[in-house]
Amino acid sequence: MNWLAWAVEKGDGETRDAHLLITAETSGDEPRAPVMVNMVLDRSGSMKGAPLSAAVEAAQQFVDLAGPDDYLGLLLFDGVAEQRVPVLPMDSKGKRTLTDALAEVETGRGTALHHAVELGARSLQRVLVPGRRPRLLLLTDGEPSVGPDTQDAFDSLGLRLSQEGLSVHALGLARHYVAEILSALTLPSGNAFEHVDGPEGLAEAMGAVVSHLFGEVAQGASIRVQPENFASLTSRHAYPTRAEDDALVVTLGDISRGLARRVLLTGRLKTGEWAATVHASFNERGDMRHHKVPVEHVAPDTARGKVILSLNHELDLVASETAAWLSLARKDMARAEAQLNDAESNLRQLVALSAEGVPVKRHLERLGDLRIAIERGEGDIPLLIRRAQSARAGTHVSQVIPLAAFRGRK
Repeated sequence: MNWLAWAVEKGDGETRDAHLLITAETSGDEPRAPVMVNMVLDRSGSMKGAPLSAAVEAAQQFVDLAGPDDYLGLLLFDGVAEQRVPVLPMDSKGKRTLTDALAEVETGRGTALHHAVELGARSLQRVLVPGRRPRLLLLTDGEPSVGPDTQDAFDSLGLRLSQEGLSVHALGLARHYVAEILSALTLPSGNAFEHVDGPEGLAEAMGAVVSHLFGEVAQGASIRVQPENFASLTSRHAYPTRAEDDALVVTLGDISRGLARRVLLTGRLKTGEWAATVHASFNERGDMRHHKVPVEHVAPDTARGKVILSLNHELDLVASETAAWLSLARKDMARAEAQLNDAESNLRQLVALSAEGVPVKRHLERLGDLRIAIERGEGDIPLLIRRAQSARAGTHVSQVIPLAAFRGRK
């Protein structure tokens, strides 16, 4: 495991701010941890045809990649949730059982999403496999229509599952799922949901999740940051965060090959010299490890300084972009225009900084779509809102995954 901490100061004479970027990544050759995943597949009526076929094919990817030390299960839901295959080892018999069950999936009616997630979690928690962290992988295309359907209910469920040691990953398909619900389920365990425009994109989206789960090296990573001579300190990313005495503790979650976990913290400085002490902890192959991470102070015009400042602008950009789409959906064109202008201002800053590893082109394409939609007052607004919300979720937990880098590696 490699840990880095870079700090840069910015100010205008009257006020001074410090940005602290902490990064955790693997060296790429550590052995992966075996997986334990319950796949929760939506088979409601809207999934009929190509969406269900693509979902089954994506689930089969997991089965094909799994080895005998991995454990998988299958839960199907429409108006009723059913644990079709219990969590089993993926030996030849287990693989046959899952493959046969996937081949028999048919659509039904209704979407009992809350019950499906609860039942999937209980099925995992009944099985103890030492060294495995239980995970749910949810694929859905719709909003809940059976059982609890409020945001509060899913906020509480996501928090409770995280506190019980269960991690949730989710894929949202097309234009009718509720992005806020998927965020509520995934964010407490340090994950972002993946948006998929249509069935043809499921294989690539699943590839990102496969890279994460089948490349996992360390679990439960967290950092403790103790600032000196700061008036305040804020975590800019949306990882679970808490104040602990005079320090800020941020839970980054699990770390996989090809997945860099980053967190940006910003603080208002007092007069005089300042510093920060950073301690990292994580579980690697059953052993809890602790590191003191040295903080390197860098200038704003250096390569590392530009990366820090770019991430600051990127977080502001995706927040303004998502807000603009929501304003557009409400037909508040003046506010949508103002928020787009703010996003474009941050994009210009990204372009000027030219920092390595910041996806300027991706942001440029999305803001181009937004500009066209505002000027024309038309487009597939629900789909584009969900795309923007997914981009925001991914940026806010720095889930940076090269999609093809580890696909197929065991």
